[in-house]
Amino acid sequence: MARLLDGRRKQGRKITMDLRAFVGHRLARNAFWMMLGQGANFFLQAASFILLARLLGVTEYGIFAGAFALVNIITPYSSLGANMLFMRYVCADHTKAPVYWGNTLIVTSVVTAVIAVAFFFAGPALTHIRSGMIFVVLTLANCLFGQIASLASAVFQTFEKMGSTAALIFLSNCARFLILLVMLATLHHASAAEWSVGVLGASGCAGILALLWVRWEIGATSFDIKLLFSRIWEGLGFSFAGSTQSIYNDVDKTMLSHYGLNRENGFYSLAYRIVDFSTAPIAALDSAVLPRMFRLSHESLRAVVKLATKSVLVAALLGLVIAGCTLLIAPIVPHIAGRDFSGVLVALRWLCWLPLLRGIHRFTGGALTGSGHQRVRTVAQLAVAVINFLLNLWWIPAYGWIGAAWSSVASDGLLALLNALLLWWLSMQISSIEAAA
Repeated sequence: MARLLDGRRKQGRKITMDLRAFVGHRLARNAFWMMLGQGANFFLQAASFILLARLLGVTEYGIFAGAFALVNIITPYSSLGANMLFMRYVCADHTKAPVYWGNTLIVTSVVTAVIAVAFFFAGPALTHIRSGMIFVVLTLANCLFGQIASLASAVFQTFEKMGSTAALIFLSNCARFLILLVMLATLHHASAAEWSVGVLGASGCAGILALLWVRWEIGATSFDIKLLFSRIWEGLGFSFAGSTQSIYNDVDKTMLSHYGLNRENGFYSLAYRIVDFSTAPIAALDSAVLPRMFRLSHESLRAVVKLATKSVLVAALLGLVIAGCTLLIAPIVPHIAGRDFSGVLVALRWLCWLPLLRGIHRFTGGALTGSGHQRVRTVAQLAVAVINFLLNLWWIPAYGWIGAAWSSVASDGLLALLNALLLWWLSMQISSIEAAA
C-alpha cells in the first residue's frame, strides 16, 4: 500500500511538472494569448454580424457582402506583403523594425490610393452594385486603415508579444461593434452604403491606435527607399499568395452579387462569417507557430516539418470539434438574425467543415513559407484559386448559393491536400540528401 501511494504521489508530481512546463513554454503562452483574444473576438464579432443582419436586412447585407468581398480580394496587394517581409527579416534582427515599418506605411498609402481610383470605376461593373463610392469607402477602410491595424499586429507577433496582438485585434473589433450599436440606436435600418461609412470610421480609429502603439513599441520610424525597391518583388510574391487565398474565400460572394443573387448572398455570407469566426482557435495557434517556423528554418527544414506535423494534428482535432459545435448552433441562428436568414441553417451544414480543411492547409502552408518555399505554396494557391473561380462560374449559375458552398469546400480540401503533399515531398528530399551524405 505504501509503495502504491508513493507511486501515485510521484505520478502526480510528474503531471504537475508537465503542466507547469507546458504553461511556462513560450509557444503555449503565445497560443493562449491568441486564443484568448480570438475567443473574445469570436463573441464580439458574432454579436456584430447578428446585429448587422438586423440593421441591414438580408438584401442589403448581401449587397454589402458582395462589395466587401471584391475589395477584400485586392486588399493583400495594398501592403505588398509587408507583414510577411517584416516578420521574416525583423525576426532575425529586431533593429530593422523602424525602417521596415516606415516602408510599410509608404507602400500601403500609395497603393491604396491607386486601388481606390480603380475600384470607383471597376467595382460597379464587376458586381452590378450601382454606387462606386461604396467601393472607395471600403477600400480606404480595408486597404489603408484595416491593413495598418493588421500590420501592427504582425509587428507584435514578430516580437512574440501575442498579448498585444490579441488586444489590438480586440480593440479593432470593439470599435466596429460600438459604431454598429450607435447606428442601430439612431437609424434602426441602414443601407449597405451607410454601413460602409461606419466601417470606415471604426477602421480609422483602429488604424490610428495601431500607429501610436507601434511607435511606442519600436520608436520613431525611418525609411529606406532602396530597401523598399529591393524587397518589392518578394513582397509581391507574398501579396499574390494572400490574394489567391482571398479569391477562393471571397470570389463566390462577388459572383453571387454579379448574378443578382443579393438575397441569397446575404444568408450565405452570414453563414460564411460564422464559420470564419469559429476558426479562431486554429488561427490563434497558427499566429503563434508561424514566427517559430521562420526561426527554425535557420536551423533545419526537418525541425520546421516536425513542428508543422504536430500543429496539423492539433488543428485536425480542433476542426472536428468546431464542425460539431457549428452543427449544434446552426438551428439557433435564424431565430436570432431574423426569418429572412433561414437559409443560414442549410449553408452551415455545408460550410462547417472548412475549419478542419483550413487548419491542415494553413499549417502545412506555413511550413512551406517559413522554410523559404513560398513560391511553391503560391503555385498551389494559384492553382486552387483558378479552380475555385471555374467551379463558381459553373456551379453558381446552375445551383445558386449551394454551388458556391460546394466550391468553397472543394477548394479548401484541394489546397489542404496539395500543401500536405508538397511538404511531404520536401521532407523526402531532405531524407534523400541526408542518406546520400
